[in-house]
Amino acid sequence: MKAYIFPGQGAQFTGMGKDLYDTNPKAKLFFENANDILGFSITEIMFAGSADELKKTNVTQPAIFIHSVAAGLSNRTFAPEMVAGHSLGEFSALVANKALSFEDALKLVYKRAMAMQRACELNPSTMAAILGLEDKIVEDVCATIDEVVVAANYNCPGQLVISGSLKGIEIACEKLKAAGAKRALPLPVGGAFHSPLMEPAREELAKAIEVTNFQTPNCPVYQNVNATPSSDVNTIKKNLIDQLTAPVRWTQSVQSMVRDGGKTFIECGPGKVLQGLVKKIAPEVEVMSI
Repeated sequence: MKAYIFPGQGAQFTGMGKDLYDTNPKAKLFFENANDILGFSITEIMFAGSADELKKTNVTQPAIFIHSVAAGLSNRTFAPEMVAGHSLGEFSALVANKALSFEDALKLVYKRAMAMQRACELNPSTMAAILGLEDKIVEDVCATIDEVVVAANYNCPGQLVISGSLKGIEIACEKLKAAGAKRALPLPVGGAFHSPLMEPAREELAKAIEVTNFQTPNCPVYQNVNATPSSDVNTIKKNLIDQLTAPVRWTQSVQSMVRDGGKTFIECGPGKVLQGLVKKIAPEVEVMSI
């Protein structure tokens, strides 16, 4: 079975999507439609903007979403039998399986980005990548800290990102290095994504999702919150809302897809980060990108 996967924040780069725009008329329509929906020329920033411009909240998330959807849906051989996305990428996955229209998903992505930015401003916070420790050890150490510190991204075996208050992450990094972590690296992000500190953003996004039209998908989406296949609209909506304060269970999602018959994983969008993670989680499967 073909599993199409979609990247999240951090995959952006200057020039992203330019080749698609120039060579694929169907993809070009997605980019131009996005400019109209957002009310500004995001393609100018994607194609020629600086790294700092691309990192702006109102650009990063919609840019990755637009590129990912355009890459997948403009490909003549695109025929997903299962889909998944890493954090933000879940919105791209829901367009790929027709649970959401491109227009509605882009509006939600933009609202999500702005809500997350406001939540970051309310609670200064950050994230850190922990390398070379078992997940259980990381979880146990985080549980001993009297600050908000939680497991946020289960990326692959031996790579878990934690999320929390500035002080909490500082303490956790020291404790985890003492526990044997090969590296404990604070990340250059604006806040504690996928942690309880995103609750204000979760509440904002919930209101937007509840008034958005979702359709029954044509194939299951393996959602970040529980790493299980979902085709029920109400379940998809609930999981999409809960995702903001819950961890991204990417390792478990890929494992579930493989168990359910996923043999070829195709990454749609900028970069090849997810391909690398899939190879570490399930080295027996085929991976590629479009």
